[in-house]
Amino acid sequence: MIAGFVLFCVGIFLSAFFSGSETGFYRVTRVRLLLDGLGGDPMARILLWFTNQPAFFIATTLIGNNLANYFVSLSIVILTQQLFGNGLLWVDMLAPIALSPFVFVYGELLPKSLYYRAPNLLLHRGGPLFVLFAVVFAPLSGLLWIFGRLLQSVIGNAPLRVRLALARGELQQVLAEGEEAGILRPAQRQLAQSLFSFASRPVIELSRPVARVATVERGAATADVMRIARRHRAPIIPVVDERHQLIGYVRIVDLSLSGAKTLEEFRPLTTIPADETLIAALIGMQSSKDELAAVADQGGNTVALLYAEELTSRLFRAH
Repeated sequence: MIAGFVLFCVGIFLSAFFSGSETGFYRVTRVRLLLDGLGGDPMARILLWFTNQPAFFIATTLIGNNLANYFVSLSIVILTQQLFGNGLLWVDMLAPIALSPFVFVYGELLPKSLYYRAPNLLLHRGGPLFVLFAVVFAPLSGLLWIFGRLLQSVIGNAPLRVRLALARGELQQVLAEGEEAGILRPAQRQLAQSLFSFASRPVIELSRPVARVATVERGAATADVMRIARRHRAPIIPVVDERHQLIGYVRIVDLSLSGAKTLEEFRPLTTIPADETLIAALIGMQSSKDELAAVADQGGNTVALLYAEELTSRLFRAH
């Protein structure tokens, strides 16, 4: 009697666990898994691996659900035999029918509803147990996985891979849904999409060659600097030394407010590698509050200048 009841409870639990996990797998936010995995969460990385191997995940849930159904059926047979004895056909027929609503509600409907509402949380908490079953079912799941790979090679449809390269597409979908829901404004979405469009490009693409930038020499008269700034409509002027080597830059507003007769004070010039990404350069310049940076090649020679204003204004342009 106790063995049959315990087997029934185990079967219901396994049915609820695997049915809910399957629903959670289709509802989980893969971007959240990606970010948690990059943050060092080992369970998020394991779940991310499962999302890259959907055939293996589904094979594990199918085997688990079949095992759960077998346990439930076997426990009902054991309980009916212990309670009513053998040979009662009507009992064998009515017992599964009577317990079907209970099995459906607690083994299917309720766990699917819970995983539907909180897929990330429940998958993360049940992850260790699912990994254990995945290891135990690995021989059978592996066969189903191989069959799925063979079918994929025939059909030619590759499963969705969740890697860093897909973060842009998934985040754009999230932003689109946020705009439709009224959470984001169109300008905010445009800002994010513009950021995605040029974030990984090298800084040399938006830099100005040194030969095309007007410069002033350290110690030059303030009136001459102002005249050059007005001629080129430049709020920022790079500063060179006596050998015409770049040594910094000066903001025209600062020079005007200082009241100095000659240019003696200026801001240092940060150097950025030419292959640095635009987003990394923008973050670095914003952190150090630099408005101008020198772009250097692999040999350390300054080949261009990067203006923070051009980087930020590019974010708000339509792409």
